[in-house]
Amino acid sequence: MTDSELTQAELFDVFSNARRRRTVQYLKRNGGSCDLAPLVEQVAAWENETAPEDVTRTQRRRVYISLYQTHLPMLEDHAIVDWNPDDHTIDLLPSEELFEPYLDRRLEDQRSWHRIYASVTTLGVVGLAVSWLSIGPISTAIAPVVALVLCVVVLGVALAQHVARQPDVGRSFGNVGR
Repeated sequence: MTDSELTQAELFDVFSNARRRRTVQYLKRNGGSCDLAPLVEQVAAWENETAPEDVTRTQRRRVYISLYQTHLPMLEDHAIVDWNPDDHTIDLLPSEELFEPYLDRRLEDQRSWHRIYASVTTLGVVGLAVSWLSIGPISTAIAPVVALVLCVVVLGVALAQHVARQPDVGRSFGNVGR
């Protein structure tokens, strides 16, 4: 099967698995080819939210087995990679633009949104407590203003998170077969 024969449904099926998406993303970041060992280590690190050098043998083995037996053969069957199981080399095939919209873009650069939300919430609670207790120049009259500002800030953080997780808007799905 060639890339031009892939339907949008097939691409969604292929990239519905995080390991397959991460495999292609790793290949893109490494010039389109790599050996299996560093790929396994990086995918295991991403899955366990750790540095590649801190991945345990068990974590590596789990990823290795599933990539070797399932995910790399499937990527090869769909003409996304060229996988040589004998020498453990993987090459990304040239039509990578076709599946770019389906990949995780920010595997290493993801923000800790839960920490941002926790910080905003903590600041809001402190602001409301100070206004309700009338500590310092702040009085109970401005408590609604503090609550409104807090809501606007939380909305701003939510919008920032939404925008950060969006794929490129300019990229169309028009080149994918139906």
